[in-house]
Amino acid sequence: MKIEEIKTIVKMMSENDLTEFKIEAEEYNLCIRRGGDKTQVIAAPAQVIQSAPVAAAPIVAPSPVAAAAPAAEVAVVAENTIDSPIVGTFYRSPSPDAESFVQIGDVVEVDSVICIIEAMKVMNEIKAEKSGTIKKILVENATPVEFGQPLFVID
Repeated sequence: MKIEEIKTIVKMMSENDLTEFKIEAEEYNLCIRRGGDKTQVIAAPAQVIQSAPVAAAPIVAPSPVAAAAPAAEVAVVAENTIDSPIVGTFYRSPSPDAESFVQIGDVVEVDSVICIIEAMKVMNEIKAEKSGTIKKILVENATPVEFGQPLFVID
């Protein structure tokens, strides 16, 4: 399952005030629970891995919401930030002795690695997914981050 699909599920859960979403497929299990202000994503590989394609889960369209103005504000903020795709520990460089992936003022492309997020002892390289100039770094090195938390402001 792709990060964008998970983001869409979390957004629809929030819009429809759902507290839990669970999907089980041949290659993975995904359970997302919301409670209070936090969203928790738990994904685990299935025990039997086959090469058969996974059928996409049907996504129910959210009901129309009257609050159009707040949604527009969220869209503007989301376009100007690079957000964390996973929960974990944020690192600005590949090792403590190495130079940071990006500095304020650096120009990044869609496939530029901008940081690492450690999740369950796995170092995940995070790509910008947007082109632009880094204007601000919002997270301190070696600190925990949540899913969807803004990491960088990009122009």
